[in-house]
Amino acid sequence: MVHSAPAYGEDDFVTCKRYGMVNDDILTPVQSNGVYVDSLEFFGGQFIWKANPHIVEKLAEVGALMFTETISHSYMHCWRHKTPLIYRATAQWFVGMDKQPNNGDTLRARALKAIEDTRFVPAWGQARLHSMIANRPDWCISRQRNWGVPIPFFLHKQTGELHPRTVELMEEVAKRVEQEGIEAWFKMDAAELLGDEAGQYDKIADTLDVWFDSGTTHWHVLRGSHNIGHETGPRADLYLEGSDQHRGWFHSSLLTGCAIDNHAPYRELLTHGFTVDENGRKMSKSLGNTIEPQKVNDTLGADILRLWVSATDYSGEMAVSEQILQRSADAYRRIRNTARFLLSNLSGFDPARDLLPAEDMLALDRWAVDRTLLLQRELEEHYGEYRFWNVYSKIHNFCVQELGGFYLDIIKDRQYTTGANSVARRSCQTALYHIAEALVRWIAPILSFTADELWQYLPGERNESVMLNTWYQGLSELPVGTELDRAYWDRVMAVKAAVNKELENQRSAKAIGGNLQAEVTLFADEALGNDLTRLGNELRFVLITSAASVAPFVEAPADAVVTEVSGLKLKVVKSAHAKCGRCWHFRADVGINPEHPEICGRCVDNISGNGEVRHYA
Repeated sequence: MVHSAPAYGEDDFVTCKRYGMVNDDILTPVQSNGVYVDSLEFFGGQFIWKANPHIVEKLAEVGALMFTETISHSYMHCWRHKTPLIYRATAQWFVGMDKQPNNGDTLRARALKAIEDTRFVPAWGQARLHSMIANRPDWCISRQRNWGVPIPFFLHKQTGELHPRTVELMEEVAKRVEQEGIEAWFKMDAAELLGDEAGQYDKIADTLDVWFDSGTTHWHVLRGSHNIGHETGPRADLYLEGSDQHRGWFHSSLLTGCAIDNHAPYRELLTHGFTVDENGRKMSKSLGNTIEPQKVNDTLGADILRLWVSATDYSGEMAVSEQILQRSADAYRRIRNTARFLLSNLSGFDPARDLLPAEDMLALDRWAVDRTLLLQRELEEHYGEYRFWNVYSKIHNFCVQELGGFYLDIIKDRQYTTGANSVARRSCQTALYHIAEALVRWIAPILSFTADELWQYLPGERNESVMLNTWYQGLSELPVGTELDRAYWDRVMAVKAAVNKELENQRSAKAIGGNLQAEVTLFADEALGNDLTRLGNELRFVLITSAASVAPFVEAPADAVVTEVSGLKLKVVKSAHAKCGRCWHFRADVGINPEHPEICGRCVDNISGNGEVRHYA
């Protein structure tokens, strides 16, 4: 059987409240110095520990003592002075969640409505924060500690009421803090502000809850340019933090914003997980599985670290290790090398002079620009949804597949062998310029340093940083209803992939040395055959072989290779012709011009004639 003292223990307080033993006016006879108040009968003015034997004596005197014994047990103590401590109920400052103001809803109701008006990424954050606000008690914002932002109040010693000039006094304190620092309040004597009244008031030593400090950053940081339209206060587009901040910064910002401005200080909340090692274990120095960002920055570079973040689904835990970062480095190398290719092939290109209008570009180049535009639209959506892993994967795949695996390979011959100012070369340079202008903007939020470096070397007039620009607007679509539409080039890409597979087999079997040593015949059904025939002589350049022809599907010989493309078989043979020393194609007309005995007729024309003209049937 133990005593119950609601002002001196959490359990005591809870049980006494539950059984109606106390109300809002709880007896608290112990002062902050551990001495009973003078008005306490029998023991007033005595120190609590010294009063204990006197209390036992008094209980015995009045016949209320049943048994007494001294025991040793674990008890709270001061870590520094090694002296025992007690719980003690004190006056605290609260933000009331359910106080009904004269001019509107309670703070809880306002906060719950604000949650409904906020977009959450991931969406589950909304239910989590809603539950916390709906079930939380009043917010105690006062703390008893020797550091922090002070609560500059004076309370009347007898009544406990605030000084009637509290607002004016707070302003005076603020001015002193502005001049002398936060210590000004703690060093200040009450008489400096209250004069003769000082003896009637206690100077409060409490400080604000640190979550109140961080939760009011919207007031200090966002005032001014972020006040938009008719809103009464600022709203950030996005608050971004770890999932623990639903209980912290997100939470306190919501309450202070709704209290001050009647709405949340943010439009969107983005919550991310925490980093773990590749086995899903929490990182700790004792396990030796930590990854130091500075070390990654010094060895791989900051952009590799940024690329790893973008490639990771941050809604859950994010695994990182040296092996994972190395994979990010490999992906980065692919994107950077693609950018380098674009730059190197824009040598001598001046967009003000050499940029071709879309209608004058070759069909393949128009497709490349159109494909870039389609991807940009997808990336705009992904960035808007903060799906950075989709941004990363689509940019990387674009560099690997559409560009590296198809378009850039095809145009190398045109870039290096046609006339410097020919339409064939300027057309693909125009496409490369458009792609580079788009790509540098796509990667800027993620590969910031790489993007800014690339920006400095792109041809044409531009401002000082890619960060000062928005989406590239120079991309054009393929005309609607054209025969060489997007679906057409998808079919061509599938055929090229099938041919590449067989060329790889031929190289592995030592039947050919390289792709240009091959001549390929495509046995296609009528629909596919018509598609491929439209490319004419360009077909061999698309397939990167020295010769390419189309034949009916039914004429395919028994040794023709069956492909994964419906209605297509193919046969590859090694060219019997000589190799052109300039374009490396194996052609029957190599050496036909005695003045140029080592090159083909096409190269002769590109060097000293009118130059070839590219077109599609």
